[in-house]
Amino acid sequence: MKLLYLILILVANVDLSAQRIQRGMVINRITQEIIPGATVMLDDSSKTIVTNGEGRFDIQITTQEALLITAIGFEAQRVKSGDQFITISMKPSNYLMGEVVVTGTMKAVQKTASPVPVEVYSPQFFRKNPSPAIFEALQMINGVRPQLNCNVCNTGDIHINGLEGPYTMVLIDGMPIVSSLSSVYGLSGIPNSLVERIEVVKGPASSLYGSEAIGGLINVITKTPKKAPLFSFDLSTTSWNEHNVDASVKYKISKNTDGLLGINYFNFSDRTDKNGDNFTDITLQHRISAFNKFSWRRPENRIANLAVRYVYEDRWGGDMRWSKQFRGGDSIYGESIYTSRVELIGNYQLPVAEKIIISYSFNSHSQRSVYGKVPFNALQKIGFVQATWDKHFTKHDLLSGLVFRYNWYDDNTTATTDTVLNQSKADKAAIPGVFVQDEITLNPKQKLLIGGRLDYHPIHKYIFTPRVAWKYSVGANDVVRVNAGTGFRTVNLFTEDHAALTGARDVIIRNKLKPERSYNINLNYVKKIYTNSFWLNLDGSIWYTHFTNRILPDYTTNTNQIIYDNLSGYSLSKGISLNTEVGFTNSLRGHWGFTIQDVTIVDKALGNKNVYRQLLTEKWSSSWSLSYSFNRAGISLDYTGNVYGKMLLPVLSQLDPRAAESPVWSLHNLQFTKKFRKGFELYTGVKNIFNWTPAKHSSFLIARSHDPFDKNVKFDSGGQPVATAENPYALTFDPNYVYAPNQGRRGYLGIRFQLND
Repeated sequence: MKLLYLILILVANVDLSAQRIQRGMVINRITQEIIPGATVMLDDSSKTIVTNGEGRFDIQITTQEALLITAIGFEAQRVKSGDQFITISMKPSNYLMGEVVVTGTMKAVQKTASPVPVEVYSPQFFRKNPSPAIFEALQMINGVRPQLNCNVCNTGDIHINGLEGPYTMVLIDGMPIVSSLSSVYGLSGIPNSLVERIEVVKGPASSLYGSEAIGGLINVITKTPKKAPLFSFDLSTTSWNEHNVDASVKYKISKNTDGLLGINYFNFSDRTDKNGDNFTDITLQHRISAFNKFSWRRPENRIANLAVRYVYEDRWGGDMRWSKQFRGGDSIYGESIYTSRVELIGNYQLPVAEKIIISYSFNSHSQRSVYGKVPFNALQKIGFVQATWDKHFTKHDLLSGLVFRYNWYDDNTTATTDTVLNQSKADKAAIPGVFVQDEITLNPKQKLLIGGRLDYHPIHKYIFTPRVAWKYSVGANDVVRVNAGTGFRTVNLFTEDHAALTGARDVIIRNKLKPERSYNINLNYVKKIYTNSFWLNLDGSIWYTHFTNRILPDYTTNTNQIIYDNLSGYSLSKGISLNTEVGFTNSLRGHWGFTIQDVTIVDKALGNKNVYRQLLTEKWSSSWSLSYSFNRAGISLDYTGNVYGKMLLPVLSQLDPRAAESPVWSLHNLQFTKKFRKGFELYTGVKNIFNWTPAKHSSFLIARSHDPFDKNVKFDSGGQPVATAENPYALTFDPNYVYAPNQGRRGYLGIRFQLND
């Protein structure tokens, strides 16, 4: 008996000695992002655990034990136990199968199934080069460039494939919330912690979204309270003393009502003049934004949500000596802008058998500005309501809708002045519309989408915008898409052109303006390659867009005027772009994009045909990111950058000594991130490593910054400046010679925290 006890003890000791704790992390093989909630079990199913919010797990195993890992949307994987810590890379069951897009067809579909090419970018993509505003972050996207339009107040817009900002529509949760008056302001102050993804469509989308979606659109999708973390914050500062706080908290109001509150605060209050022109290099800003989203649980998972956002911003730039006591005066120049903005966005699915969704939005944008001694006070209100009916038949997915948009705009310029009564008269426009699209499944490999929209504008009357798209799945990893369509845009010059507001020029509208139209065709090819050691995605496009009735500003006929008229001719935008993504099993991954484009204007005025390039449009550009993760140590390195080709610049005349063409310029950034337990991350890096600024390639950027009110400029009888000893180049004050950020190298440090349920 004693011998039996001794044998049992020895066997038990051997068994215990063979057991140990296996620690590890589960990540997405494609994106290298963590996978929380993955199931890790012993091969004999005797023990099962779930990865935590950081994708990590601890499980007790024997020396020779194997593990089986499963997660929704990923292929099951069986691995042998290894070192004390292992990293398990899981392959999606079909790459991006779980990635849902809504922008291309106005309803949720898998990206791979969409007949319209949609680019999707996650918050993790933008964290490789963090920015306090989405406006700045978009520079990481190939073919998308945030363009500054003023050296003083740093207003700007978004260019897509070389087309100017007014041709880009910006949506929040599918609603046209960012109006033309607020292209840059509307994209500032959206709490990054609330962004689920950003979807980009390049090319006209007016058949679904109406005016302004003439060149492309950007849709900022915010998180639902159900998917958001319980609490998160992101605190950062830079060596230029820019301070940014971004925080969100999820809460429950009742059993069926969830809320998500996000706060963003940004402050930069240090006057900086490194180019020596006695003007601030970048604007001083004080901005606060609050975003609150509610969602309701309803029977049969019907949609019901409501979001409210408020933004207040005080920004100014100008003479280093400026203070608010000089606001609106003519002694010391400054551009001061107060912005107050309220937004409302909602969706409600009717409690009926058919899938009918009512979507609505409202925004009120108040701007109180002075540009030197010229005041610009404007108020814009836009109401939008849309009813869509989504119906599925055999081989047909039908989407139809009724749309109503109401624009109300008033300012203190001649744009809204009743010349008869000599008093302000608000510009009002009620624009109803109807659209329909049918997505037809021709066979398992082919889909055809046909759609059109009819809008009625009180001035331009009926505007019809059709489109057609064809998708062909060559194989499981090869997709060809062809899209053709039209776009239109009604114009409010005074809400879009900063040069018209600086007081430096008078605005002349030569004729009654007609709405702009565009006709586009786009060929897109996607190729995915998988091997045991790496994966590679190739996404290439060729596009051609023909514009008619383009409204172009004439800066050269008279340097004291901006003359607007419809183009007597046409404009062309054509080009080719390639996006590549690659990842290796050793945690090295990268992204590279390249765009070659040609945007030309053909003017047939007076019977002559003149062809010239569009101002401030690069002929080529590239963006990239390269990342490497040391998963066991929780450390990652990110190198990101952009490079832009030459572009024509808005010089005042042939005497202007500033270069009429920009140099090739590039920005490079490096970041180091350390992940800690319990949801903490510490990140630090350097932006613009090589300290590039446009001032290094020009003797001055702002013309006559020492005389911003043109007090010492002599003019001839025709209003043209005359060369004098004091003004040898016959210049007037002009802050619009800008094509790149004036901010040089800066270091930054930040900390993130996320607490999951």
